Amino acid sequence: MSSVENNNPYQPNAQGFVEVLLDFKSTFPSPLAFKVTGYVTTTFENITQGDAVYSRASDGFIGKAIANDTFDKAKVAGIAETTQSSGSEIRVITRGIVTTAGLNTGDLYFLSASSAGAITETAPTGSGNYLTRVGEAGSTGQFIIKIEPPILLS
Repeated sequence: MSSVENNNPYQPNAQGFVEVLLDFKSTFPSPLAFKVTGYVTTTFENITQGDAVYSRASDGFIGKAIANDTFDKAKVAGIAETTQSSGSEIRVITRGIVTTAGLNTGDLYFLSASSAGAITETAPTGSGNYLTRVGEAGSTGQFIIKIEPPILLS
């Protein structure tokens, strides 16, 4: 159709490009949703927000993960988004960014061998423990979930 023309509100130059970016920035939703992937399941014990959790093989329910027990308990399924009591539904985040506090920017975090559900900057050592990296601190208040498979230390 010869009568159709582009009806763009921006000039085809550097100033038009800057105006497009400014409009995009002003209309973008805030805050951004950083929780990328997760699921809802049931707990078989009390879970606290931020706990590293594993999925029980027999029924798929969620419990607190720990690095000094079995492979199943050291295989982190995700991070608890909320605090829930035993038998309740809980949302588990498997990839993305979780808001928290007290982190050291850039440090790696591992599943704790001494406290169920806890994460720590100190990697477990010693024979029989599992080394499970769960993520890193993007800032003092943002935990980037990057769960890796457990490695049995010998």
